[in-house]
Amino acid sequence: MNGPHDLGGQHGLGPIYPESEHEEPVFHANWERRVFALTLAAGAAGKWNLDQSRHARERQHPVAYLRHSYYENWLAGLETLLLENNMVTPNELASGIADSPPDPNHSPPLRADDVASALQRGKSVQMTIERSARFFIGERIRVVNNHPRGHTRAPRYTRGRTGLIRAHHGAHVFPDQNANGARVGEPLYSVEFTSCELWGTSGNPLDTIRVDLFEPYLEHA
Repeated sequence: MNGPHDLGGQHGLGPIYPESEHEEPVFHANWERRVFALTLAAGAAGKWNLDQSRHARERQHPVAYLRHSYYENWLAGLETLLLENNMVTPNELASGIADSPPDPNHSPPLRADDVASALQRGKSVQMTIERSARFFIGERIRVVNNHPRGHTRAPRYTRGRTGLIRAHHGAHVFPDQNANGARVGEPLYSVEFTSCELWGTSGNPLDTIRVDLFEPYLEHA
């Protein structure tokens, strides 16, 4: 979907002032730490996958998404997933108090001592598929100018642009379908674009940009 999360190449949002990698804290406030922990704990119930979690954040109203900080968007997405999967009621979410005793059929809670092992058990996104890759290294391709209404990992600024296949990473879980609950594998490529191809006269002729893109996003140039 063409949502507020896809900011590459957009104007009017002001300069970016990145913090030094060596000075930036992991969390800027204790509540961010709690949101991160809540997201991991709730995700351990197995009711949704990574791409469904991302899409829940993307489905916010654009004004809310842009107004929120990074972990405020995480919290908004988590609230959506909890409601959609009937893990909380709107009243419980508003009050912070359970309306009824815990459902014994729900997955047991993720305990602090189990967090490290649970993270290490995360599913690999690499997959084995029967068909061969459609494109070869060095081939010129074009990114399909498609605007899906659902989740996608094809940046808007690459659509309709031509580039060169520079690497084939094998088959990986295709996010567009994974966000709908279907775990399907698609070939993943590293595609190189010239800066001018993406940004026109604002680009630097000496610069290139590589973007990892799935096969359904691509067509022969």
